[in-house]
Amino acid sequence: MGDPDFPDPNALNKSQKLVRILHRMQDGGVNPGDLLQDYGLEERTLRRYLKDLRELGLPVQTSGRGGSRRWSLDASYRRQRVPLTLLEMVSLHFGRVLFNFLDGTSFADDANDALERLSVSAGQGELGRDLDRKFIAVREPSKDYTRDSELLDEILTALLRQNPAKALYARINGPTRAYSLHPYTIGVYRQALYLFALDLDEERIKTFAIDRFRAFHRDRKSRFDYPEDYVPHAVVADSFGIIGGPMLDVRLRFRKNAAPYIRERVWHDSQQLAEAEDGGVVLTMRVGRSYELISWILSFGPDVRVETPTDLADQIHHLHAQAARGSGAPS
Repeated sequence: MGDPDFPDPNALNKSQKLVRILHRMQDGGVNPGDLLQDYGLEERTLRRYLKDLRELGLPVQTSGRGGSRRWSLDASYRRQRVPLTLLEMVSLHFGRVLFNFLDGTSFADDANDALERLSVSAGQGELGRDLDRKFIAVREPSKDYTRDSELLDEILTALLRQNPAKALYARINGPTRAYSLHPYTIGVYRQALYLFALDLDEERIKTFAIDRFRAFHRDRKSRFDYPEDYVPHAVVADSFGIIGGPMLDVRLRFRKNAAPYIRERVWHDSQQLAEAEDGGVVLTMRVGRSYELISWILSFGPDVRVETPTDLADQIHHLHAQAARGSGAPS
C-alpha cells in the first residue's frame, strides 16, 4: 500500500526507514512483502532491520505465513513519541550544522543519525524537510578530523566514562610528550576541538588541541571522580580565545573606521570601552598574552595603536615592519 508520507523510497535513509517500519509495526502490524516494496529493500536488508529492532529490546512478534505473514509489536508496548515542536527540531538541526567541521567523523554520523530518527518520530512531515537548505553555517577555516575519527571516539568515551588516559601530544614546534590525564571537557573554538584535562604529573588543568594527540588510550578498568568545584569557563577566563599566557593590562586605540566593528562585539569579559574625541574608541582589557591576541591586533593593521603595555606595542611595531619588508618585490 506504500508509505503516504514518503512515497519515494529513495528519499529515505536507513534510519528513517527503520523508524517508519517501527511505526507501521506498532499500528496493527505490517506484511514483510509490503515493506520490501514500499521501501525498496532486499530481503537480507529487511532481515537485518528486524535483527536491529530486536537487539534494541523491542518486542517484535511474527505471525502467519506467506502473504498473510505480519510483523508487529507486542500490544503491551507503547512507544512514546518524542515531544518536540518544529522550532525545537530546527534548533537541534541548526546546532548540528554549526559542527559541520566534524563531517566525515563518527561523531557527525551519530549526530545526523539521531536527528533523522527524531525528525521522523516527531512527525513533522513536510515542514521538517529541506532543513539542510533552509539553515546553513558558512564554513570557516577549520581543521580536518576525518583521519582522527577513532582517536576522537576514544577521547569522547574516556570523557563520558571518566576513564584516566595515557596520551602522546605534539606541541607546535616542540617535542612529543607523554601525559597522564583526567579528561574534563571538550571545547569548541574557531571550528576546532580542544580538550581541557588535568595533567596528573603537574596537577593542573591544561588545554590540548585534539588534532595534536598522536595517541590516546583510556584505562577501561579505572574511573576518576569528576570534581564538584570544576568550572570549565574558568580554564579560559583569562584567555583571548582558547590558549592563555602571562597576564597583561592592554589598552588599544582604534581609529574611527574600525570603531563600529569594535563596538558591536564583546571581545573579552574584562573589556571596557571609551569613546575617543576623533570618533574612534579605546578598548582596555586584562588578558593573557598569546599568539591569538597578537594576531588579532595585527589584523587591524594601521587602524589600531597599542598604548600599553610598551613591550607589546614594540612587538606589534616590529611584526608590522617585518611584514612590510617581506611584502616588497623580490630583489
